[in-house]
Amino acid sequence: MAKVIMTCGKICCGKTTYAKRLRDERNAVILSIDEIMLHLFPEGAGDMHDRMVERTEQYLLTLSLQIVRSGTDVILDWGLWTRKQRERIRSFYQTHGGIQNEIHYLKIDPETWNERIRKRNQQKDSSAYYVDEGLLEKVNRLFEEPTAEEVDLVLETDFDLESR
Repeated sequence: MAKVIMTCGKICCGKTTYAKRLRDERNAVILSIDEIMLHLFPEGAGDMHDRMVERTEQYLLTLSLQIVRSGTDVILDWGLWTRKQRERIRSFYQTHGGIQNEIHYLKIDPETWNERIRKRNQQKDSSAYYVDEGLLEKVNRLFEEPTAEEVDLVLETDFDLESR
């Protein structure tokens, strides 16, 4: 039975690297809001960003149902920053046939997090968001660390994900 694996964690904690590893191990499909947003709005969506993220999320949730029902695992490479979002998405899968789902939380210590942000910003990678002070403030304001009851797996990401 196919399932949905959702990544949870702050920006730059290793979610995408982890999702790619899971994709390769499970022959799964990754659905990424960031990938779509960066492709459609390479210069940024401005004041419409949050609204476009919400629409993209709804589209990807619907698409994930098709993929899982076809027998392929789905990895949602999202942040799931708030408890409310985690509960809403779990509920979505429950109300659409009780689709099996897991949340994998990538926990990162502050020192490693700051180093990864520094490295990302130096790379000027167009496939990832540049992390400026405004985005850092938003993450720190919105991110609610999940409780043990909310997640199925906790990964400490104080290691170098690229070398694994």
